[in-house]
Amino acid sequence: MTVPFSLVGIDHVVFIVDDMEKALRFYHDVLGCRPGYTYPALGMEQVWCGSALIVLWDITHPGGQKAAPPVAGGRNVDHVCIATGPFDHDELRAHLARHGVAIDREALHGGARGMGHSFYVKDPFGNTIEIKGPAEYPDGRA
Repeated sequence: MTVPFSLVGIDHVVFIVDDMEKALRFYHDVLGCRPGYTYPALGMEQVWCGSALIVLWDITHPGGQKAAPPVAGGRNVDHVCIATGPFDHDELRAHLARHGVAIDREALHGGARGMGHSFYVKDPFGNTIEIKGPAEYPDGRA
């Protein structure tokens, strides 16, 4: 039996937040996401991450109450990987440091585009973001 649709990629990921201003500063200023759709009645803002959306849902807003996790501090997403173009590792380290964002770890491992270098950071709400560069090959291709 075949699936009646074709997969395209990640459309969006929803993160639960409790300070929308802080969330937007991180996603705009640190990651460079562009403003997306806004849903004021729900306490929800979306930001463009390339061709995908990251949805920020504020549980302190009356419209976001239904998004509050049943257990305080509970989570239901391990991390989101943001694919990027090539970047200078030292420049990224300096950029993150300027914004007070600690690097949890760096790794070279596989992803949808092949083996590449990744930086793992946390947003202000404890969500893990993997910033993953393009595939790197033993012959130096990128």
